[in-house]
Amino acid sequence: MLDQYGWSERLQHDFAPYAAQGLKAGRVVVQQRGGYRLITEDGEADAKAASRLMRSQAEMARPVAGDWVAFEPRKPPEPLFVQHVLPRATAFVRKAAGRGLHAQVVAANVDVAFLVTSLNSDLNLRRLERYLATTYESGAQPVIVLTKADLAPDVAAFVAQVRTIAGDAPVLPIAAKRGEGLEAVAAYLEPGRTAVLLGMSGAGKSTLLNALAGSERMSTGEIREGDERGRHTTTHRELVLLPSGGLILDTPGMRELGLWEADSGVSQAFEDVEALVTECRFSDCSHGSEPGCAVRAALESGDLDPDRWASFQKLQAELAFEHRREDPRAAQENKKLWAGRQKQMRAWVKQKRKGPDD
Repeated sequence: MLDQYGWSERLQHDFAPYAAQGLKAGRVVVQQRGGYRLITEDGEADAKAASRLMRSQAEMARPVAGDWVAFEPRKPPEPLFVQHVLPRATAFVRKAAGRGLHAQVVAANVDVAFLVTSLNSDLNLRRLERYLATTYESGAQPVIVLTKADLAPDVAAFVAQVRTIAGDAPVLPIAAKRGEGLEAVAAYLEPGRTAVLLGMSGAGKSTLLNALAGSERMSTGEIREGDERGRHTTTHRELVLLPSGGLILDTPGMRELGLWEADSGVSQAFEDVEALVTECRFSDCSHGSEPGCAVRAALESGDLDPDRWASFQKLQAELAFEHRREDPRAAQENKKLWAGRQKQMRAWVKQKRKGPDD
């Protein structure tokens, strides 16, 4: 059973100290508020985490769906007792919604992240950029999945639009209910390989999972007519073993995806913008009125989309804000720096709108 769920030599090595203590290995396949469900060498079983883990101030230390854990066996019907979380190969981390400086693991030990968005009016390139940045930071491979292609008037145009921000990430249009494009998605789900579905409510994640599983594993909801967004249907995180031998993790829709220490991820998601920044004549260029600014030149020539540049700046500012919350002194130093840069950029935009002859 453990082999089917991705057990490996690395995990065997990491588990050795716990095996010496008489503990057993398992993987979290269902995560709910009241506890967990583990897959073990003997099958599935309910479990609870040790109070030491649940009381930890670092929420990242607590078990989540996809985690490999060391548990203390109990006699039925008592639940198993999770004592330790094994080191994670990858971790999808976000800033907890509506909270202060606090990190939250959404999925652990995933190999590929399917970034799911539907081809309706809710298609948002800026949101996809944010998802890409967070996925790169996690260590997983991002794959953009465009659902409901059968309802789109011009699929090729949508795909071309998304590819302008996708970088090296594949872009796969599908129509899950019709079974169209599923082969391309299934190619990333080899036996023992774990994927996670990420996207807003109504994006089609549960429909995609059901199509890949060949059965109704997750409930699906209808799209609201007013804004073409869906109602949240998944209420827990569950790791599903597919007939192909691959594993897929469904997660509740995330209406807020705050970045958490994703500097490297932002750089990967915006490699084209980062390359322009390095071409500026001055290393401390504010991309305002300085001579030799490669960013401003790309904006003027149309090689860089102003919206993509604004998105990059927004994510950089968000990361800088989180860093300053940890270092109050840096907050004061950056306040003057950003004020000056914003003033220069506003002046440049104003001049751009006037034109050379005004």
